[in-house]
Amino acid sequence: MTQPLAPRSPRAHFSIPSIIAVIAAIVSLRSGAAMGMVLAVVAIIFGLIGLLLAFLPGTRGGIVSVISIVAGLIGIIAAIFRLIGHVV
Repeated sequence: MTQPLAPRSPRAHFSIPSIIAVIAAIVSLRSGAAMGMVLAVVAIIFGLIGLLLAFLPGTRGGIVSVISIVAGLIGIIAAIFRLIGHVV
């Protein structure tokens, strides 16, 4: 007698906001002062959304979102230093 196959759970995937957050964080570190600040804020916002979505079953991206939030904070600091460098 064969045993019935257990239902397969769908494979976990990264959430779109966590991917957007990482991309925005990386680009913010390579941009100028104004664009870097905007992209850093976008990275933080999407990182928070991705972090919340990571609690759902079948969704990954919690660590990626945390990394993008930290990179967004670093991007804000870098943008402030760039802005001060342009003023001085």
